[in-house]
Amino acid sequence: MIKGLAITPPVLGRISIGKIVEKNGKRIPEKDDQFTITSQIQNKDGWVKHPLDEQLRVKVPNQNQKLRSIPVRMIFNDPELNLRAEYSLFDRQTGRLICSGNGETCQRFCQNGIEQHPCPSPDLCPLAQGGLCKPYGRLYVNLDESDEFGTFIFRTTGFNSIRTLAARLRYYHAASGDLLSCLPLQLTLRGKSTTQSYRTPIYYVDLTLREGVNLQEAISSAKQINEQSKAVGFYQEALDHVARQGYGNASFEVGGEEGLDIVEEFYSDQQNTVDVQPDSSSVHQAMDDATSIKQGLRQSVRAVN
Repeated sequence: MIKGLAITPPVLGRISIGKIVEKNGKRIPEKDDQFTITSQIQNKDGWVKHPLDEQLRVKVPNQNQKLRSIPVRMIFNDPELNLRAEYSLFDRQTGRLICSGNGETCQRFCQNGIEQHPCPSPDLCPLAQGGLCKPYGRLYVNLDESDEFGTFIFRTTGFNSIRTLAARLRYYHAASGDLLSCLPLQLTLRGKSTTQSYRTPIYYVDLTLREGVNLQEAISSAKQINEQSKAVGFYQEALDHVARQGYGNASFEVGGEEGLDIVEEFYSDQQNTVDVQPDSSSVHQAMDDATSIKQGLRQSVRAVN
C-alpha cells in the first residue's frame, strides 16, 4: 500500500442538499430544501444527476417529487468509519487541506512537513480567524445493493447535520449490539428555525429507521441478517479493521482535487446561506482569546526548551 494515500470507501456518487449556481459571473453555493443524488461527473449546468435520483423521486407521494428521505445502509459497524468529521482549514486558492483537528490536537502542513499542534477549536485558534476553519463531515452510505461496498457521500460543514448524524450512529450502534451495518436506515431531511437564523429555515440531515419499522423489528431483522452473513463466511469485523487501516494510511484524508470542490461548495467567500456572522464584539473577544492562547503556547514551548 502506498504510504500517505488515504484509502477511503469507493464513491459512486454524491448526496447533497444544495448546488452551485452562477450569479454575476461567480459560482456560489445555494442551499436547497431537498436531497439531490448526483454522479461524479459535472457539465456546464453542474453535477449530472445519478439514475437513482429519478428512481427514488418516483416513489415520493404528494411532495411535488421533492426527495426528503433516502433509504440507506451503513457499510461498517463502527460509527466513526461511516461518518468522518474534523475541523478543517483549506487553502482557498489550491484546495489543499492545511490543517485538520479534532478539538484537542491537529495535523498541520508546515514548511518542515506535517506537524502536530494543539487544536483549541476554530473560535479560539489564531490560524482560523475569519471563518477559515470549519467542521467538515463526510457520511458514506450504500444505496445500491448491486455494489455492496460502493458508497454515496454526503458532505457537510453544518454542526446540526454532523452532531445529529454522530448521535444517531452511536445510538443505533449501541442499541443493536454492534450491528449497525445490518439495520434498515434512511437519511431524512429536517428543518428548523432559530433566532440566530433570523427565523428562516435551516435544513440538516438526520438518520432514522425506515418508514414503518420500529426499533425492536429493526434489531430482530439485523440479527437475522448478521447470522446469515456469518453463515456464508462474511467477516464484518475484518472489513471494519481494513477500513480503519485505510483511513490511517495518511495524515490527511482529503486530496487536492477533492479540496477544490469542497472550497467552492462550502468555503466560498460569498455563500448564499443562512449562516449568521458574529457581531463585532464577539469577533474581538475571540481574537483576544486566541491571542492569549497563542501566547500561552509560546510560553509552554519555552518551558519545554
